[in-house]
Parts: sequence; structure tokens; C-alpha cells
Amino acid sequence: MKIEETVLYQVELPMLQFFETSFERMRKKSAILVEIRGGGLSGWGECVADGDPYYSSEDLFTAWHIMEDFLIPEITGEDPEGFLAAPGGPGSRIKGNRMAKAAVSSALWDLAARLREIPLWRLMGGSGRSIACGVSIGIQDSVEELLDKIALELESGYRRIKVKIKPGWDVGIISRIRREFPGIRLMADANSAYTLADLDLFRELDRFDLMMIEQPLYSDDIYEHRQLQEGISTPVCLDESIRHLRDARAAIELGACRIINIKQGRVGGPGEAIRIHDYCREAGIPVWCGGMIETGIGRAHNIALSTLDNFTLPGDISSGSRYFREDLIDPPIEVASDGCITPSTAPGFGHQPLRKQIDRYTAVRKTFR
Repeated sequence: MKIEETVLYQVELPMLQFFETSFERMRKKSAILVEIRGGGLSGWGECVADGDPYYSSEDLFTAWHIMEDFLIPEITGEDPEGFLAAPGGPGSRIKGNRMAKAAVSSALWDLAARLREIPLWRLMGGSGRSIACGVSIGIQDSVEELLDKIALELESGYRRIKVKIKPGWDVGIISRIRREFPGIRLMADANSAYTLADLDLFRELDRFDLMMIEQPLYSDDIYEHRQLQEGISTPVCLDESIRHLRDARAAIELGACRIINIKQGRVGGPGEAIRIHDYCREAGIPVWCGGMIETGIGRAHNIALSTLDNFTLPGDISSGSRYFREDLIDPPIEVASDGCITPSTAPGFGHQPLRKQIDRYTAVRKTFR
């Protein structure tokens, strides 16, 4: 089977409410969808790059360029199976640009699973087990609004609450949450908003029995995270700092973290995500799957990845209806009342893209044959 054509869609989905991190407030979700066609079927992937370069050096425009000018010409006319086992997947000669690579790679994995008529989680080596779900809650306009949102998500069954923090919205906020919800599984995500000069602040956070503090320091740092981890008792979790297996190995061997967040969109795709997972399992480091407010397409890929056995902590895999009035897949992804999701046994990522809704939200579309 040969890849016959690829279609890129830049979609813009309005969000039900804003989502604020330490570096921006989002009111819409911009994404690039990748559809790879061959053998009468389509495989789908999603690029998690934002419209701006604040989380990553990549953005939608650089990702589109890399896909159009380098990755799509490389895969056209080739057998998708040949890219699954290749180190680095498609684009192995391209430096960086992991989000663009991950989008194309994810679509290839989905197409390969559909051609084999097996679920994507089985192709990845997962078990198809039910997975526990956590939820990420952004910075709010008031503490009361934040507490109300936490109460709502707990009522919905979510197994873990993650809150975003930034200077001025940290110790006091965590303290208030702990008073209101003393027994919940709670973690904080800083998105690189602090430096080692804030060590005393992190020692204050030690009092609140957090599951972890995610990516507190520089997005490209490992060494100073080691110094921070040595100075506090709360586990440090690395996110942005882990770009590939080499980063994961360095962070673990140096003692820079005790937990790793694996985002396949950040590390270059399913193949590299699986390699990081396997290394962490052998090293005794638990992992979980982070989210980038994906549409249902990217969310379904994350569910498949999360069925691997070392994903032992609840991931950011919540219902799509938390973010969007309309999602792009059928059936929609919903979390059960017990806070879990059972992956679909249908071929590929287990859902069908809704072409009418994709067309409705598409701002730019281009087909490559």
C-alpha cells in the first residue's frame, strides 16, 4: 500500500471559556489536522503547536511549512508501515520541529492501525485497559471561581486536579484549595514561570502534600531542576524539558525529576513517546499523558498512548465537551462517572472524524498528491 495524498486543515474552534496559563489566555483552539490517504482509508493526526511560540519554539506557521515542504514530500508514495519502526519516524534528518513530525507520524500510525483493522492502542503495545482521568484547570479571575470549578470537576468524577500557577497566584491559592478540599489528589503546573531564586516558595509548597510540581523552571533546563529537586520534598515533574529519549535519560540519571509527563505531540510522535515510556518503566519513574487542549482527534491518540502499562498516574484526558460546544469526532470523548475512559476497540484511534464539522471550522485547507 502506498500513500496517495495528504490533506492539511488549519482549524479554529471557539472555546466554551478561556483557559489561562502562566504565559497566555486562550479563547480559541487553533490546530492543524493531518489526513493521510491510502488503500481506500484515511489516517488522522493533529499538530499541537499553538498560534504563538510561547509554550514551544514551534507555532502553527512553522509546523505547516515543515509539513508541506519536507515531511509530506518524504512520505508521499511510500508505505506507511515503513515509518513506524524507523528511529525518529518521518523527518529523521530534520532538526527539531517535533510537533510537525508528531502530527504526520500520528496520522501514519492511525492509518497503519486502520489498514490492519486493529485499534491504535494495540499497535502501540497498550492493553486497552480503562484509564484514570485528571483535569487541568487554568488560572481564573478569582479564587472563588477556581474553587467552584474544582468542585464541579470533582462532582464529575475526575481522579486528579491540576491547577496552573504563576508568581502571585501560587502559595496562597494552593493553601486555599487544600483548606476547601483537604483530601484530593492535587498538583500544580508552573509552565516555566519560576527560577531557582524562588526556592523558598517551593519549600512552602512542600506543606500541601502535592502529587507533583510540573515544569517549575526554564523550559529547556535539566540541571537547575536537579538543584530544585534536591532542595524540596515534592516530586518535580518535567514536561517542556523532555523533548526526546535523550532528555528523559539525562533528567532521570541526574535526579532532575521523579515523574515525567509524556506528550507525544511534544516529543515527535508515538514512536518516541513509546521509547520514553519504556525507558521510564525500566528506571522506575512513573509517567502520565499531558494534554494541549486537543480536539477529539488528538485526544483519542492520547487515550491510546495512555493504555501502556507505565502510565500509572491520571493524565490530562478529559471530556472534549469541557472545552468545545462541537468536537470533530464521533462518538465524542466523554469521561465516565467513575473518572475513567475505556478506549474504543474500533480500528485506528477508534472514532470517525466528522467531515462536515471539520469543514465548518477549517480556515485553510491544502491537498498534496
